[in-house]
Amino acid sequence: MKTGIVSPQPDSERLTNELDMEFVHIPPGTFMMGSPEEELGRVDNEILHQVTLTKGFFMQTTPVTQKQWNLLVKKNPSKFRDDGDDCPAERVSWHDVQKFIGKMNQRENAKKYRLPTEAEWEYACRAGTDTAYYFGNDADELERYAWYNKNSESRTHPARQLEPNEWGLYDMHGNVWEWCLDLYGKYSSDSVTDPGGSSSGRGRVIRGGSWYFGANYCRSALRGGSNPDNGKSNLGFRLLMLADM
Repeated sequence: MKTGIVSPQPDSERLTNELDMEFVHIPPGTFMMGSPEEELGRVDNEILHQVTLTKGFFMQTTPVTQKQWNLLVKKNPSKFRDDGDDCPAERVSWHDVQKFIGKMNQRENAKKYRLPTEAEWEYACRAGTDTAYYFGNDADELERYAWYNKNSESRTHPARQLEPNEWGLYDMHGNVWEWCLDLYGKYSSDSVTDPGGSSSGRGRVIRGGSWYFGANYCRSALRGGSNPDNGKSNLGFRLLMLADM
């Protein structure tokens, strides 16, 4: 099902930077974040509430790949280095990612890159839908869109091999969990505008599920948290680029 969000069109603005990272413009809008009580697999921390994002942004169309990481950092921490440069960079901690982002911004002499907030991530993942996954509710269809424990063969896979969401974003479900900017804590049922996440919490938010986990963990609303010092072989990230500079 669709919400009232204005969706990007096929000719939505796309930008590619010097590291061959592609970004697509995501317009502002209002959506229901979290999951309804009847959603299969729902957990209690997915409190359904209205979120309004007043500013558009550019979201990277794939997770940051090992090739992109290597061009900037020169040292690849990933476990699955032998599976191709286009596999996601993984075993990167939240703090590692902040250093990477710092180098990105320094390279372009502008504070234009950061991690998405949890709300921005879910909004981009849903791409105008209010179903369990961005393609619907049927987990049997997930193999067309995500690498997870049923089809991953216990490893990551190169980006862009499966079908994207309607906003042209790949691997929002599965492959690797993705770090978000926010502290991992509770959110309320109140309507909010441009939320920055919890003011306190244990760890940082991770989203999207991974090659190691089952279909339920790939749902659009599923929330996870991890110690920001941890770097795991099923945990990576994608970048947000500010639209207004």
